Amino acid sequence: MTISTTLDVTESFGLVESRRPALSVIASLLRNPLQAMPPEVYREKLVLAKTGGRTSLYVCDPALIQEALTKQAGKLGKGDLIRQVLGPAIGEGLLTADGAHWRWQRQAVASGFQHDKLLGFLPAMIAAAQATRERWQAAPGPLDIGHEMMRTTFDIIVETMLSGSQALDVGKVEKAISDYLEPTNFMFVYNLFGAPGWLPYPGRRKAQASVAYLRESLGGLVAERRAGSERRGDLLDMLLEAADPETGRAMDDAEIVDNLLTFVTAGHETTALGLTWTLHLLAQHREHEAAVLAEIAAVTGGGPLLPEHVAALPLTKAVFQEAMRLYPPAPVITRQVEAPFTLGGVSLKEGMVLYVPIQAVHRHEQLWERPDVFDPGRFLGEAARGRHRYAYLPFGAGPRICIGSAFATMEAVAILAVLLPALRLEPVSARAPEPTLKITLRPKQPLRMTATGRA
Repeated sequence: MTISTTLDVTESFGLVESRRPALSVIASLLRNPLQAMPPEVYREKLVLAKTGGRTSLYVCDPALIQEALTKQAGKLGKGDLIRQVLGPAIGEGLLTADGAHWRWQRQAVASGFQHDKLLGFLPAMIAAAQATRERWQAAPGPLDIGHEMMRTTFDIIVETMLSGSQALDVGKVEKAISDYLEPTNFMFVYNLFGAPGWLPYPGRRKAQASVAYLRESLGGLVAERRAGSERRGDLLDMLLEAADPETGRAMDDAEIVDNLLTFVTAGHETTALGLTWTLHLLAQHREHEAAVLAEIAAVTGGGPLLPEHVAALPLTKAVFQEAMRLYPPAPVITRQVEAPFTLGGVSLKEGMVLYVPIQAVHRHEQLWERPDVFDPGRFLGEAARGRHRYAYLPFGAGPRICIGSAFATMEAVAILAVLLPALRLEPVSARAPEPTLKITLRPKQPLRMTATGRA
């Protein structure tokens, strides 16, 4: 099939071209970028889209995703879109850096996410969940579940990665992140048409003020720790002590802030969103909630959750995994071709944008039976073992897979195992929340629920 005069195609691996009008794509980007993805991505393997003079390829086949993100990883960079949207906030940190600069930063923090280190974080995770449980038990009215989960995971990040620093205000940080992400729809449109970054858009000034607040707050922590003599062995110390193995240079304060912002913002938000969607789904599927409660009771004997219990809760973990399948907190991987290569019979040229639409891959009709149905059994036993590993990508994939994936999963299971046995959550509205893409996958309106004690 000849798809485009701008591409060389030989024995195409199921390539189709999406022909949505440019105005329709722009309107979707401004309303909800999740809806701007070509509809074909939910059923085809490779989808070509051209809008605003930019050619993009959506890769939805697990084998081709694996090839692109592993074998061809060295020919792909993060690209202009990620730098334009996230660069002002997190600079050249672990999430946005490329090449050697990315590699040495990742090496600098890798030891903080080894299994034995993670096990040592479990008491802090459980304590934060217990504080949330007590707060909910005393709450007189409906809860904003997204906000509550943000607060819980923020407390855990601060306690485990920054040694319980009291200098960060969870409410102000959460608002700053939301204010920064709110106008990203306009950034997507500007990037699509190559518009200059200085062009104004609604919310720009507020977003800039948010970045200034976040960077100033974390910069203060870095300066205070650098000036002191105490070392605590946390993430901040690792960044202060890190040195590039090739040049021997250490990170300056701005680079340390880049990485702290990456972990404090992206690290706590994605897990919080995964938990928010999990609690929404369990409230819609009481049979699965009952099974989770039975598992927790059998493991804990009805007593308090202990650190050693968390690894013995496979169904609770599967529920979280299935929620992240339906609502992946980071629903799109974006890469830009830096050196030409061929993928699935398609010759990709320098500058072309490659997307892995995780949201679509997780609901792809060729990869999942009843893809829109909530079924935690997909992640248990043979069902999980028989699936292509690149069909499920809640933490990304390849060399750049999220370094905190095990941390996030352990944290989520611990939080669920503390909250669910004590409280039953009821949605305030029968209307299902609409997911919207603001870099992460958030409910468009706050997910409000009431919490009542279980008999």
